[in-house]
Amino acid sequence: MICTSTLDFRDALPDRGRLAGLDVGTRTIGVALCDAGWTIASPAETIMRAKFSVDAAKLRALLTAQSAKGMVIGLPLNLDGSDSPRTQSVRAFARNVEGIGLPILLWDERWSTAAVTRTLIDADASRARRAELVDKLAAAYILQGAIDAMI
Repeated sequence: MICTSTLDFRDALPDRGRLAGLDVGTRTIGVALCDAGWTIASPAETIMRAKFSVDAAKLRALLTAQSAKGMVIGLPLNLDGSDSPRTQSVRAFARNVEGIGLPILLWDERWSTAAVTRTLIDADASRARRAELVDKLAAAYILQGAIDAMI
């Protein structure tokens, strides 16, 4: 089930448990996980994109190993809130991973990558280190925003 409302998403969850946050890009998928009590989101890993079946298998294995109960997928909207070409791509990705069988929340991710990049620059992270961390940190930023809205 794909939701755009936190209330619908909470109702679709079988019980409170770990959630996964995803920042879906064209080359990578940043993944974050939160604790079962929905207190804090932490970056987990960055999946290098291949064909969808490979991406889905990696994602399914991670979600199963971590006992995730749902997914929060960042939705890249335009600044005015309208859909962009990337929005349609992420919606298609969500429809495709719906087969994993977990509830999905599409969460507004405007500014997530910019906020994380700014934080990494302020922390004096090198360009290579920023490239290594930005996707999974953006996923954590997205997931934290969603869990904060649900508690």
